[in-house]
Amino acid sequence: MTAIAQLEENRTVEGVYAVARKERLRTRAGAAYLALELVDPSGRIPARVWNDVELLDGRFTEGDAVRVLGRVERYRDRLQLDVRTLEPAEGVDPAAMAPAMRRDGDELEGFLEFLVAEIHDDALRGIVQRALAGAPLRAYPATPDGHHSYAGGLLEHTVGVATICRELAQLHPRLRGDLLLAAALVHDLGRTKELGPPPLFAPTEDGRLLGHVHLALRALEELGAPSELLHAVACHHDARAARTAEAAVLYHANQLDAVAATRPVPD
Repeated sequence: MTAIAQLEENRTVEGVYAVARKERLRTRAGAAYLALELVDPSGRIPARVWNDVELLDGRFTEGDAVRVLGRVERYRDRLQLDVRTLEPAEGVDPAAMAPAMRRDGDELEGFLEFLVAEIHDDALRGIVQRALAGAPLRAYPATPDGHHSYAGGLLEHTVGVATICRELAQLHPRLRGDLLLAAALVHDLGRTKELGPPPLFAPTEDGRLLGHVHLALRALEELGAPSELLHAVACHHDARAARTAEAAVLYHANQLDAVAATRPVPD
């Protein structure tokens, strides 16, 4: 079985993957085809079913684990799998096929605990501890299809943003370090309510209607979070709305961690 990370152009491959997306579309000539996104713990790849569409379409649904035989091609500078045949993968848990983080999860969770302990204000630290206690960061992506888009990506991104903010607070003592660190640790809390389970991570009803920022604010308000913490979380995707230095710094730290995780680097 070939992992997605090992796929190479112009190779015929066989592998077991989960179907993260399935759409039935038509070519310009009117012929039906299936547009898929396949995932496994090593990554994700777009796939197309051009032939035997009626037959293969009935064999699986979005979220299933499937055994695939196909050929890897390049389309618009991206690898794509031309599926020749496909069948259900018996005995495979689709949730276990979600793309996974490369860093050690236990180590990241330990560092998350260290960062929480670095909040010296008892009230803020208590709010953060209660908020994170009910948020399984290790099980969710930071974004469904952008940066850190794999199970555990939310934990990795949270630790990354909080580490940047902690360092900046030490470099610029005028910043309120406890407020900034607390906001960084809970800024994406709402992702665990916005997204459903792996491997799809499809939006929940609340997620579709409210989004992760609103869901985070609602959870933090229930815990008695102060207005300045809520403001920083509310602005972490909108620098123009920031009215405090801490809110502005959180916005840029969030952007910096996302860029560092996604922009290409030379081999």
